[in-house]
Parts: sequence; C-alpha cells; structure tokens
Amino acid sequence: MKTMTKLMLGAAFALALPAAAAFAADPDLIAFDWAGFEDEGLMKSYIAKNGQMPTYALFGDDDEAFQKVSSGFKADVVHPCSQMVSKYRDAGLIEPWDVSRIPNFDQIAPRFLNSKIFKDETGVWYIPTDYAYTAVAYNTKEVPAEDVASLDVFLNPKYAGRISLPDNTDDIWSLALLATGVSDWTNLTEEQYQAAAAWLRKAHENVVAYWADPSELSQLMAGGQVLVAWSWNDSIALMRQEGFDVGFQRQAKEGAATWFCGYVNMKDAPGSEDKAYDFINSWLDDGSAKALLDGFGYAATNNRGLAAIPPEELVAADVNPIDTTLLAQTPIDSKMRDRMLEEFEKIKAGF
Repeated sequence: MKTMTKLMLGAAFALALPAAAAFAADPDLIAFDWAGFEDEGLMKSYIAKNGQMPTYALFGDDDEAFQKVSSGFKADVVHPCSQMVSKYRDAGLIEPWDVSRIPNFDQIAPRFLNSKIFKDETGVWYIPTDYAYTAVAYNTKEVPAEDVASLDVFLNPKYAGRISLPDNTDDIWSLALLATGVSDWTNLTEEQYQAAAAWLRKAHENVVAYWADPSELSQLMAGGQVLVAWSWNDSIALMRQEGFDVGFQRQAKEGAATWFCGYVNMKDAPGSEDKAYDFINSWLDDGSAKALLDGFGYAATNNRGLAAIPPEELVAADVNPIDTTLLAQTPIDSKMRDRMLEEFEKIKAGF
C-alpha cells in the first residue's frame, strides 16, 4: 500500500475512532502520533532491531493530543509541533532526552533547537524531526496564478463558498497574521492581534469548510467543492499523486508559514525507555529522510539525510528553501495561544 494511501486511511481512522484508539504491535512502546505516521518507512531500523512496529495511538491535532495526555492518557513518545512543547514542559509531562543515546542528534540542523524551550541547561526536551510549509493551495485549471499572488485571495468575493481553511489554531493565525503584515508572532501587540482577528472574520464569510486533515482537504479540492485553501505540503502531495492539477503558492507577496514537529519523551511512561530511543533513532536514521519525503511530502531535520536527496526532488515536493517572508510557527506565550484558540472558536461559530 502506498504511504499516501495509508495517510488517508490513517486520517479516516483517527476521525472515526477515539483519540486514544491504538493500533497494536510492540506492546513495549506506545507512540501517540499524527494520523498516518504509523509508517514502516520511518521505522526500518526499529523493526530490524525489535521485529515489529511500535504500537500507535493516533490524534488529529495538537490541542487534542495535549488534552488527552494531560488528562491521563499514557504514551511513551508524543509528536507535537514546536509551538506546543512549552505546554508539555509547563504541565510536567515530559523529561529530557539523553542525547548520548541518539547518534544522529548532531545531524539535526541547529536552527531547529534554537530555543530554551527545546534545549537548556537542564537538558534537551525536544527532538525535532520533520518540517514543511503552510501556504496557498489552488486549482490551477480554475484559479489564475495572479489571483493567488496575495493572501487577499481568501477575502476575494469571486471565491466565496469555494475556500477551505485549516481547523487548526496555529495555521489559521499564521495566515491571518501574515495577511495583516506580521511575520513574527512571538511578541504580538494588541493592535496586531485585533487586526488579525478582524481579517479572520472577513475570511470566514468565504469559507465553505474548515479542513481537519490532509485527506479531507484533498477530497474537497479534487471534488471541485474547494478552489483555494491554506494547506500543508502533504495535501499537495496527495493530490498530485492522484493526478490533480494543484498549485502551491509559497511566495505570495505577504509570505508563507513554516513549521516543524518532533518528539517529546513522556515522564512516567508505561513502556520501554530503551525502545523509545530505538524509535527516535529510527526517525533520525539517514534513510528515513527519503521515506518522509516520499510518504508525506515533508523534509527531515537531519542535514545529512536531507543532503542525500537530489535537489530536484525537494523542489518537486515544494520543500526547497524559498526567498520570501516566512512566519515561523515557533513557541509563543501559552496565554496568547489559549486566547487565539478561544477567538478562533468564536469566529467559526459566527461571533
């Protein structure tokens, strides 16, 4: 089965089953992960050493995952994106990784660890593994390129009822902030916050659906219901694999968002600590970089693994470096993020 197909099925299962529903394999390691990441291509060295895949429990978004583990759900490793790590630390849910047990730790590009939330005098609290972009996806047969040259396309009445935005606090606010001229969300002023909220309310009027996972968005666009969306790379990869004419505008005049995700080591975990290191070492294996690109359209944080991939393949997957304004979805004040979450819920409800 192709990985992209597995991604679609995994996302469907995650929506249909409780967040903590597990896909059983190795009973000594529970990975709480994004739907679709239960992929053998990323676990080759783990399987070679342990004879089977880890047990996976799946979630659909970062807030759902954090709520689950903070309510008592037990896992050994969890896969949050960078802006959530401070919440795990503040809640006392995680412990530092012993990087002496991670041979490829020094291959992680330094920019991904440039935060005291991830790495400080007490240890390394986060192992970044994967990154990509959030930008404008569009139907190239029906949407001219000039229409997506600006993020104002999401306010364009021409596309009313044909737009989809992510049902995700971080991605939705990255869009609104970029559209209103903000490329650094770490120290927002009240004026910037209110301007972005007002922009989101205008954009909401054109939205036909808020997508929850890449497969849902790919189906909305392939079926013709949606012409323009704010999308991750994997939705683009899914559609292109099926032969759909989709463009990915990462260089709108206001910019695009970039994000990265990785793994935290859960405190008081139920399984094997040794296998938690087998797991993260499999992710950081040089060969996993190609599996990540082919399976998900994402880039690996492992410099050596990424360098082994032909540049044209990175360009084709839209993960090559770009010369544009980028809003990095790095950690922000937890109170501000909670405020963003609450405001987004109000906007979706029509308030």
